[in-house]
Amino acid sequence: MLEKHSESEVHVDKVEQGPASSIAFGLERLGLIAVRAPIVSCIVLLALIVGAVFGIYRIRIDDSLSQLFRSDTREFKQYEEVTKKFPAEEFDVLVVVEGKTLLARNNLEKLRDFVTDLQLVEGTRGLVSLFSARQAPAPGKLPAALFPPELPEGAAYDKFIETVKNNEIIRGKLLSEDGTLALIVLSLDPEVVGSNKLTKTVGDIRALMKEDLGDTGLNVQLSGVPVMQLEIRNAVERDGLTYNILGILAGCIIAIIFFRKISFMIAAAFPPMIAILLALGALGWANFNLNMFLNVMTPLIMVISFSDSMQLTFAARDRLIAGQDKFTAFKNAVLVVGPACVLTHGTAGISFIALQFSDSDLIRKFGEAGLAATIIALVAVLSLVPVFGVLFVRNEKVFAVKFQGADAGVQALRNFCYWIAVRMVGRPGLFSLIAVLFVGGLGVIYANLEPRYRLADQVPDKRQAVAASDRLDAKLTGANPVNVLVQFPKGESLYSPETLQTIADVHATVEKAAGVGNVWSLETLRRWLAEKAGSADVATLKEYVGVIPEHLVRRFIDAEQDAVVVAGRVPDKDSSQLLPIVDKLDTELDAVRKKHPGYEIAVTGLAAIAARNSANMIEKLNRGLTVEFALVAIFIGLAFRSWVVMFACILPGIFPVVMSGTVLWAMGEGLQFASVVALTVSFGLGLSATIHFLNRLRLESKPGVGSALAVERATVLVGPALILTTVVLACGLVVTVFSDLPSLRLFGWLSAFSMVMALVADLFILRPTAMWLINLHGKLQGTDKPAI
Repeated sequence: MLEKHSESEVHVDKVEQGPASSIAFGLERLGLIAVRAPIVSCIVLLALIVGAVFGIYRIRIDDSLSQLFRSDTREFKQYEEVTKKFPAEEFDVLVVVEGKTLLARNNLEKLRDFVTDLQLVEGTRGLVSLFSARQAPAPGKLPAALFPPELPEGAAYDKFIETVKNNEIIRGKLLSEDGTLALIVLSLDPEVVGSNKLTKTVGDIRALMKEDLGDTGLNVQLSGVPVMQLEIRNAVERDGLTYNILGILAGCIIAIIFFRKISFMIAAAFPPMIAILLALGALGWANFNLNMFLNVMTPLIMVISFSDSMQLTFAARDRLIAGQDKFTAFKNAVLVVGPACVLTHGTAGISFIALQFSDSDLIRKFGEAGLAATIIALVAVLSLVPVFGVLFVRNEKVFAVKFQGADAGVQALRNFCYWIAVRMVGRPGLFSLIAVLFVGGLGVIYANLEPRYRLADQVPDKRQAVAASDRLDAKLTGANPVNVLVQFPKGESLYSPETLQTIADVHATVEKAAGVGNVWSLETLRRWLAEKAGSADVATLKEYVGVIPEHLVRRFIDAEQDAVVVAGRVPDKDSSQLLPIVDKLDTELDAVRKKHPGYEIAVTGLAAIAARNSANMIEKLNRGLTVEFALVAIFIGLAFRSWVVMFACILPGIFPVVMSGTVLWAMGEGLQFASVVALTVSFGLGLSATIHFLNRLRLESKPGVGSALAVERATVLVGPALILTTVVLACGLVVTVFSDLPSLRLFGWLSAFSMVMALVADLFILRPTAMWLINLHGKLQGTDKPAI
């Protein structure tokens, strides 16, 4: 066995030029430009790195919760219009205070002091809490505060607490029915939320929580859009550092273990690192914003570039061991392996182009950034691997003598690859049939995966915001707003009888809707005045609206007074559970629309947008992945000028996707945005192993060489590098499990799993399938002419 390996290693010298036509149309020769003047190339590289550093400083973080659904659709434009007219929800910090002793006299006093101190926090516009509640107004007078300056004691206090718990304004809205949870809605200045001042403001709020309520035994947590945005912002910054460090360390450690020379580690690992730097710098200069998907661009660039840098370095290393000088070795490595590198980047580029079919601006931007990074990574790897090899490899003759008989690590991998190849080519027809049936079965399971989406998946789940939202879901019907926008026709005013009746009908419909609670609107105030003050006339209503603080009025009435919002809240459920609630509410509002023609009534809000759009967007992405299968297969077939190659790459390309989908199914998971994007990108990246093997098989398929021997040689020559690169790539992606963002964790482990499955497919599906197709081609042609 060892003798056969040695013959294969020597054989590389006899096929340097390969076939006359390049599968990359000669684009691989771009890598030879820089090596002609390595010193000058390094000077140019240094200048590019300096420019990239400045570009990275230009990158900003997009922490908007609605970014995933940002699109040109009518629903999203309507949602944006509502957030402009009624911006309160975008700037509300929700303070959730919970405990069995919440309404104990001492704790209630301290809670009131805490609320008073919150109003003094810099950047605060106002707040709403249970202390905002009012008593029933006396005729001709403004209503007094529900909470007196001095709280009663003893039996009088117990009676007072019952009054508080039964107050219509706060019960079930700002205070839970059992009196154990209170909600404080703190409205921040928009300028604070959109700037770095948010960190200080939230920090001041947390300090007051500890100072005022630290000894009460109450549990205090923060939620709301600003807090979620801050947690996303911090997670993105923290994760970026983690991915950079761990991904780079993984590549360097594995490279140095197997190459056992610092110079080869530099040649293999440094070009991907530089590709990361250059790509991120280019994205910064192109004004891309860092977000939940672009945050994985670092490990993706590592994946894209490290695979090919390892292949090039392995090829050059084999040629150095065979006795070539370093210039010739790295030049031949580019000429022989370079075409496959170009093709692997091409398939990755197609994967990113496929994301352009998404309705989401965020995902399309991710696709654009990935395509740009792929091009930069290709140029960096093809150019820098030979440059660093020529500059840093020393004493190649001594190296060749040393490693010709002492290359245990790589030789063990070659033995393993040879063992697999011999068995796979023994009965190619049988193994091909098994692969078709197995992949087909997995495909049926994959087809039954359902779209899934939860807003909480965008937010760090190891922080306070999600935990606080869960408590609101449990105690106050939910933390996610579902709004009904009511726009008036021309000629109708806010206080006209028809407008007030329309608002009342919408309010009543939302209140009765199953799954929606905590309903607020102008009708809430009108009802309270009618019940407590015995007055429902327009003048009284207008008077009370006039004395309410401006920031509270803007929650329900826009500044032009030509539209209002009826606000409700729903729990953070999966979109498949929320969609029936939203659709049923919209259907029930048809009766109000018919009764009040001219009034535009629309169900909106982030929860509604997510419920309506997520399933459709995920299904479109999934259909795009199906189209990608065909496009990539045709692309590879055209590049190789072979129908055998086109059909040979289909099964190993599909297998990682359907296998990953089966794992999701077994875990009870569905298809989320992160999982579909991970599978879309992993399909293109996973084909790297397939392309490198087929390229090597093409070089080995000569007249007079049996197909079995060609497959064995190609496996032994390419296999060790494929195994090592898969390990590095999986390590580079799996570091995302350290993220606080659930979507990024899912993206990371699923991508890493897909890469490993791509290697499995390459070893156990591609080889017998390729050989069976080659034999079939030979029978059809009646000749031993190579099929690849």
